[in-house]
Amino acid sequence: MATYLPTLKQLQYLVALRDHGHFGKAAEACFVTQSTLSAGLRELESLIGITLVERTRRVVRFTPLGLSIADKAQRVLREAEELSEMARAAGKPLSGEMRMGVIPTIAPFLLPQILPKLRSDWPDLKLFLREETSPAACDSLQRGQIDCILLALPYSCGEVDTAELFDDRLFVAFPKGEPDNPPKKISPETLDEGRLLLLEDGHCLKDHALAACNRPELRAEARMMGTSLHTLVQMVENGLGTTMLPEMAIEAGILRDTHIVARPLDAEHPARTIALVWRKNSPREKDFRLLADAMRDAAG
Repeated sequence: MATYLPTLKQLQYLVALRDHGHFGKAAEACFVTQSTLSAGLRELESLIGITLVERTRRVVRFTPLGLSIADKAQRVLREAEELSEMARAAGKPLSGEMRMGVIPTIAPFLLPQILPKLRSDWPDLKLFLREETSPAACDSLQRGQIDCILLALPYSCGEVDTAELFDDRLFVAFPKGEPDNPPKKISPETLDEGRLLLLEDGHCLKDHALAACNRPELRAEARMMGTSLHTLVQMVENGLGTTMLPEMAIEAGILRDTHIVARPLDAEHPARTIALVWRKNSPREKDFRLLADAMRDAAG
């Protein structure tokens, strides 16, 4: 066994520099001065006898081996963090800090409904929220930056465990009077691909909507231009086209004070599944399942 081993603090500095690409920003993320972070990395390089980072005035460039070691350091830090999580999980359930990612098509509609009950029923839980698109949230989960995600399925998020909460049905939203007598349910075949407005890439709701319609030409013809569901609603309100909205957004009042009509999508799979996901084999699995149960109850 080596006489000297890298410290967790040195590994933390290395990963922060890899993530931020800037000494100042990495130091800020680690709550240390830039000189402290730089000295810690030089000590690490001296310890292992390898140059990890090429330093210039303008850029920070990792060597190929430096990148590999940073990836390994990320895993080591995650394992070290899970040691404390194991001790915490053995104590009082749903207590202490938990970092949860939430995607933008869920956060503003579901969180106001469930957070008050979570605070009431589990006052010792300190839930820190981070809103990110599905790809970014899954990346943060695998890097150990968050502990779990409130996500819409189906979506590939790597090696994760899942607790499904409920199905969230998709609705077609269109300006009032277009058509004059809309049916109670909207068939995907009747959608005008040239007027369909969807969220930009990175939002899994776009893929859920296209998959539910099962019309390949929609992916090529639909306009991917909305940055949020509220933006899409404003576009529809101004007669620019139609869109698809999840039921939770409608129930939360996203169409309030508009002249938009919404009807359920009449398809074989007309819903997305809201779920809580976390890293596979996490020592806090019992906490996550308990949290999922609490969210399911709070959501009704």
